[in-house]
Amino acid sequence: MPKQPHSSSRGFTLLEVLIAIVVLSFGLLGLAGIQAVGIKNTYDANARTLAIQQAYDMADRIRANTIGASAGAYDNITTTIPGDPGCITSTSGCSATQLRDYDQRYWNTNNQNMLRLGRGTVAVVGGTAIPNKQYLITVMWDEARTGATGTGCSTNLTTDLSCFQLTFRP
Repeated sequence: MPKQPHSSSRGFTLLEVLIAIVVLSFGLLGLAGIQAVGIKNTYDANARTLAIQQAYDMADRIRANTIGASAGAYDNITTTIPGDPGCITSTSGCSATQLRDYDQRYWNTNNQNMLRLGRGTVAVVGGTAIPNKQYLITVMWDEARTGATGTGCSTNLTTDLSCFQLTFRP
């Protein structure tokens, strides 16, 4: 007659399988967490890259409009988006001030479209005349996705937007 297995060892393999499933689930949850952090960091890096590109875009626009820059047209660009001056397609061209308005409109529209709550400013921080004049270009966006709207560029991302700042001389 064959021996009967002890009743105390019945179901032991099932318990091992359940433990293996629990360990595997924790591993998969860890991988999902790593994936989520990776996606967030990729988004953040992309936003910073776009902010840098936008800051250099405005710097190039200021350099291209030397008459306007010399006259102080770019000394205080705010986050507002002015109306279209309508001179780009005109055969008569744009004045230095109209070109500044176009640049401000195009730049801040792109900031809004490319970055979450994106906006930008330009201010003079040193010198009064070219070549000694220095501009501070600030691109702001809601990197922490908190709905912040403050423009103080502080480290408190619940109230202030994240900022990239570029200082340059034209």
